[in-house]
Amino acid sequence: MSSPITSELTARIERWPIAGAFTISRGAKTEAVVVVAELRSGGYVGRGECVPYARYGETPDGALAALEAMRAPLAAGLDRAALQAAMPPGAARNALDCALVDLQAKASGRRAWELLGSAPPRPAVTAYTISLGTPEAMAEATARAAARPLLKIKLGGDGDAQRIAAVRRAAPNAELIVDANEAWTPDNLAQNLAACAGAGVTLVEQPLPAGRDEALGEIARPIAVCADESVHDRASLAALRGRYDAVNIKLDKTGGLTEALAMAEAAQALGLQVMVGCMVATSLAMAPAMLLTPFARFVDLDGPLLLARDRDDALRYDGSTVYPPEPALWG
Repeated sequence: MSSPITSELTARIERWPIAGAFTISRGAKTEAVVVVAELRSGGYVGRGECVPYARYGETPDGALAALEAMRAPLAAGLDRAALQAAMPPGAARNALDCALVDLQAKASGRRAWELLGSAPPRPAVTAYTISLGTPEAMAEATARAAARPLLKIKLGGDGDAQRIAAVRRAAPNAELIVDANEAWTPDNLAQNLAACAGAGVTLVEQPLPAGRDEALGEIARPIAVCADESVHDRASLAALRGRYDAVNIKLDKTGGLTEALAMAEAAQALGLQVMVGCMVATSLAMAPAMLLTPFARFVDLDGPLLLARDRDDALRYDGSTVYPPEPALWG
């Protein structure tokens, strides 16, 4: 771990317009509300960004208050090792953990992955998300993105078989992954999985509600099933046995890059495929997650592509290929 650096904290809430609307089974939104932590020390500034998620009882104001409570410990030299015990996993700790990595990288003149002893990030093909809608609307949106090699399709319960069939017709050559966001039930699980398998879907993400996903262990799964809401950090991996084939690692769930890297190694040791995911946010939130690309079978870091605009020094996207961050952005 890093040696302690005393730092001064600044935290704020930012709002970034979404291009159109982003719709999943739990509702739609037209802006990304993010919380940014900045740490200053010795003329250097380290930054981290998080997205508090109402599904987990988080709010932007609550994350901001949690960060402010760390002001004195940071001024006294709180480091990443101590941070893991000082704050619970979640969005606020993520912003602070990533800001500490960024600060140390800038102060040392080294890249973040060198400091962490991890493999360098690689350019990766990211999924591109198709929001939930009618089969006709989703087919129209898919047709506009059909040239992208990997599409992530948001589903929502009734009518999903028709939705995925319409999407497949609109994008016959793309690899498809599906995210039901907990909207299926044990009664329609087998039917919906069969419809996805028939459409050539590679992966289905979180079909059943977290805590009520026992049915996944009681049926033959025709395609791989990935845990999202059912998995947060290493402590939640053991409960996935027999129900899931992959895990979606998001820094806002793990509470930062430190835990996310450890979780990726632990997941692979258990034979689980790794997906690197994100919330809708700017490139500052995606940049640390790029360090997980060496572990990942699936990369879903399209958050900035869904925004009306992104930060200065943003990640470079060439079609669906996303490239590692430059130091001016992060790390």
